[in-house]
Amino acid sequence: MANVTLRSKKLAKGKLSLYLDFYPEIVNPKTGKPTRREFLKLKIFENPKNEIEREHNSTQIQLAEQIRAKRLIDIRNKEYGLKEHMNLDINFYDFFKSIVGEYYNNGSKGNYHSWKSSLDYWEKYIGKSLMSKQLLPYHVEKFRDFLLSAKTLRNNEKDLSRNTASAYYKNFINVLKRAHKKKLLASNLAEDAVYIKEEETYREYLTEEELKELSKATCALPSLKRMAFFSVMTGLRFADINNLEWKNVFHDKSQGYYIKLKERKTGNIQNHFIPNNAQALLVKEGTTKGKVFKNIKYSQITRPLKDWLDAADIKKKISFHNFRHTYATLQLSKGTDIYTLSKMLGHKNVTTTQIYGKVMDRQKIEASKKLNLEFDGL
Repeated sequence: MANVTLRSKKLAKGKLSLYLDFYPEIVNPKTGKPTRREFLKLKIFENPKNEIEREHNSTQIQLAEQIRAKRLIDIRNKEYGLKEHMNLDINFYDFFKSIVGEYYNNGSKGNYHSWKSSLDYWEKYIGKSLMSKQLLPYHVEKFRDFLLSAKTLRNNEKDLSRNTASAYYKNFINVLKRAHKKKLLASNLAEDAVYIKEEETYREYLTEEELKELSKATCALPSLKRMAFFSVMTGLRFADINNLEWKNVFHDKSQGYYIKLKERKTGNIQNHFIPNNAQALLVKEGTTKGKVFKNIKYSQITRPLKDWLDAADIKKKISFHNFRHTYATLQLSKGTDIYTLSKMLGHKNVTTTQIYGKVMDRQKIEASKKLNLEFDGL
């Protein structure tokens, strides 16, 4: 009698890849060749270290078992093929949760929390029991409406911001696309989904005068001070600076100092050129190999940063990312064109960079100065 067994293959970094073992072998519907294996593109931890990793394993295995059961029915009914893949019916919440788990394993903490919140709002909207076959365009549209009118999960009296709702809805649409690609949905529900348009946000930055005051003020965490000004001079994100290693810092006579940078957010590799005084900040850190900056967690800088800003008498609401905004704004004020700046910031699309152009519109500034008129009677 035919049988389908769930097995795993060892991968690097303590991961296991889940696959199905068919007996007897089947014909692969894509290649037409006989095979004993079907890799599910689902991964688990070989030795889970915490509750999140154990929960991730449980969700992935549950999803794999549902696929295994469906394949077995298909084989025993002699109906295995591409069409049957499209009839797979699984718990959509569990599938959504498995993708959130992937971001916990492979993405940044910020990305993971955004995806986890997207899942939490989906659960609040519809619960956990909806199956993939039951998912309709109606649910996609109504979830959009739900996010636009939802309160925050932490404070039932505070509205969820439009931009946050937009981010959560984008995550949800991404899940729909992946579900359709895996043949879990009969139609591409993401195709007609209407994205939530983000509101324009003001990118806070520091002026040159404020930076001078900040340079004079004492910071309880000296490495934070150097990292912040390194960001001002280079435009790099906290994660890129914190992960910077000496082996990726180079110099030659024609180009000066530059960093071989693989951006954590985009994955792009580029030569990122830095000024001499930025290089001098790296040297002042006192390291010579491995990481330039001693491993500082983002959670450790919140209080020292606030105290440092207070010491410089700066009242603006500034996070570390605002130093990157400052870099962008200063570059525009010095005449750097928007397309060059877009490349320097590592933006995929120049429209992202154009936000800074609205903050520092040099033509408007110069035009406003033309009417700096003097009158004797005033």
